[in-house]
Amino acid sequence: MDDSLLIMEGIDKSFPGVDALKKCHFNLKKGEVHALVGENGAGKSTLMKVFAGIYSRDGGRILYKGEEVDVANTRDAQQRGISMVHQELNLMPHLTAAQNIFIGREPLKGFLLDENAINEKAKNLFDMMHVKLDPRMKVADMTVAKQQMVEIAKALSFNSDVLIFDEPSAALTDVEIKELFRIIRQLKSEGVGIIYITHRLEELKEISDRVTVLRDGLYVDTVKTRDATIDQIIKMMVGRVIYESSPEVPKDRSQEIVLEVKNLSRKGVLKDVSFQLKKGEILGFAGLVGAGRTEAARAVFGADPYDSGEIFVGDKKVNIKKPADAVVYDIAYLSEDRKRYGLCLGLDVKTNIALTILNRLSALFGWVRDGKVYATAKRIVDQLSIRTPSLDQKAKNLSGGNQQKLVVGKWLAKDADILIFDEPTRGIDVGAKQEIYSLLNDLAREGKSIIMISSELPEILRMSHRVLVMCEGRVTGELDYTEATQESIMQLATMRNGRNANNHERNG
Repeated sequence: MDDSLLIMEGIDKSFPGVDALKKCHFNLKKGEVHALVGENGAGKSTLMKVFAGIYSRDGGRILYKGEEVDVANTRDAQQRGISMVHQELNLMPHLTAAQNIFIGREPLKGFLLDENAINEKAKNLFDMMHVKLDPRMKVADMTVAKQQMVEIAKALSFNSDVLIFDEPSAALTDVEIKELFRIIRQLKSEGVGIIYITHRLEELKEISDRVTVLRDGLYVDTVKTRDATIDQIIKMMVGRVIYESSPEVPKDRSQEIVLEVKNLSRKGVLKDVSFQLKKGEILGFAGLVGAGRTEAARAVFGADPYDSGEIFVGDKKVNIKKPADAVVYDIAYLSEDRKRYGLCLGLDVKTNIALTILNRLSALFGWVRDGKVYATAKRIVDQLSIRTPSLDQKAKNLSGGNQQKLVVGKWLAKDADILIFDEPTRGIDVGAKQEIYSLLNDLAREGKSIIMISSELPEILRMSHRVLVMCEGRVTGELDYTEATQESIMQLATMRNGRNANNHERNG
């Protein structure tokens, strides 16, 4: 106990219809990186939110620095030296990066806030993190990755004794992850205790000292990272072995083009982006954060404007100016930011699923038929194994991974022919990833055409029939699955002036 920072014993926590934690245990030592893993809904985030004062526990006890404590709220936690970087970003979009970091702790100049002082303090934090980010930039204008770095900077600003990272690397590039790990190692050397929640199991060996596994709200085991294999940890997490595989590419690949984009451009964002999507194909979009993958997808879907270029659905040139136009042409888009663009968090599960097909579920005079809504929602929930106590559960009360699966389910209900999935497995555990992978393969076999944007190269290589690589708003190359490797993709992803390898002229 001499080097223990935290001991949690027999922690219980229930929500309406759900026993989230049942007699859970966890402990953390000074100068240790202790990973916490488990499937979605296993209770990882809930356990840490109990410690961080966000939730009150129903049972059990917490010993912190040798004393039994009851952390009343987040301010109490911060005063005790406990900070948490949340999986779901907790920033105020109308404020700047600096204002978000020091909210409630702003230095004053007379009776006014000293903006120069907080900007300078924020800049020092970003410099320490090796992050190029303007502290005066509004959060609303940032990518998800930059918002994540602001969250991390905010946590670091408290000079805490315990730092909890909940899926910190989900939105970061490999370069940014290396910087994050450098910061964590530095904090560890200073005696800070780090709790690291992740679904990227390959990170465990690189950054953690011990691993604790939760399953269905129950404590499974704690092991030293060096003594356990990743397969053993996966088996503890899901109770079964998960096998990796190569892309499921049909022998007779269709050459029918269902979507073609030609010379799509937007000033400062996209430059002559061209590609083709074929029937029954999974086309992977690879590249570093800021490469323009999401921007290209949003432009095709009508969520963002573009300055020039052409879009063809089948043989027909189409004019897509808003998402409703794309939906008419059977194009669906799953956003990388499920919280802002994917779900109505205040509505229940069944309503979120039904939103894309209300016209099909309506009777005369527009009345929605509840029976059809329930039947459709139940089919989707069962198909995707969405963990929810009922179809009436609000989306905001689901775990992050189950929220992601709910967004997928919404578009499955729509039965669109062209599906754009932007980071479809972000924040999803290894077992649920397998389910999503199987689902995408099933859809491709049914003749659906899929664009999959992913920052995880193993995922791109596993799922893609072809890989389109982008860098700084340009298409820098196209690779068939037979020639795609992590090295070949990364080479193209860093070619700023690479040739657009798929700038084909349309036949006919």
